[in-house]
Amino acid sequence: MHAAVLHGTGTVPRYEEFPEPVIGDKDGEVIVHVDAASLKPVDKQLASGSHYASGGELPRVCGSDGVGHLDDGQRVFFGGPRPPHGAMAERTVVPRAFTFPIPENLDDETAAALPNPGVSAWLSLAYRAKLVRGESVLILGATGVTGKLAVKIAKLLGAVRVVAAGRNQQALNTLHDLGADATISLTLPPAELSEAFVREGGQSGFQVVIDYVWGQPAEAFLAAITRKEFAVIQSEIRFVQVGESAAPAITLPAAVLRSTALTIMGTAGIPARDVLVEAFQKVIAYAAQGDLQIDTERVPMADIENAWQRDQAGRRLVIIP
Repeated sequence: MHAAVLHGTGTVPRYEEFPEPVIGDKDGEVIVHVDAASLKPVDKQLASGSHYASGGELPRVCGSDGVGHLDDGQRVFFGGPRPPHGAMAERTVVPRAFTFPIPENLDDETAAALPNPGVSAWLSLAYRAKLVRGESVLILGATGVTGKLAVKIAKLLGAVRVVAAGRNQQALNTLHDLGADATISLTLPPAELSEAFVREGGQSGFQVVIDYVWGQPAEAFLAAITRKEFAVIQSEIRFVQVGESAAPAITLPAAVLRSTALTIMGTAGIPARDVLVEAFQKVIAYAAQGDLQIDTERVPMADIENAWQRDQAGRRLVIIP
């Protein structure tokens, strides 16, 4: 069979023959006939060695999830292929527990591309931040694929105010259509950016922050919430750190933590299966209703080398075997 095969850490995968997957000794494995697999930043990070979960035997097939059908014809979204197999192949092998039925009215591109960022955004807001209806939300990095979904999902979960911050002004201009009540450009100088966070937070401030960028934008937000006097705390801020597209590290003054009711947390890896399944079902249901959408572009797997090196610019490239 043909697949997108990685031969070395930090290299670009090649379209070539790879051995067929075979169900192993483990109970519950199934063969998936792949119809589409999205090309995500995490796929590139795993291949480059920059992700904490990087590693494993080489050569191996790239891709962590996708959409396909089982031997009995059932159409499913799948994740967790058993190495060295991956999603970017004509066939792969996965635990049956990591296959999820998808509605027939959802096209392959959406079914392959939306669950990963959609579930990520849902879990960050509902499971980690525990967003409560009526709270205010700030999305740092709202112009990326996952950030745009987070804006919409925050509204679906009942946020009373959603402020979207990003570096792509053209994309920022479209976020009001997704439910953003205001936007902030992350290209502002640090002092002006902090002032914008204070202004758009209003008197009640933000109760939830979802951060896809880290680095200087995060520092500007933390500076904005640092109090310079003793004052009664109105509400806690739950800051969920998801990505590091601006920088992998920040400077965190002690005064930030001592003067505000701030909780900084990460996404904490993979949650329990029941939490993951519930999030998946919610996201897919909204997608089937047309309430959640994602920009996609079909790319033949034979063109994987060019696709791998392209700037995805706010959309998901979907690899078609």
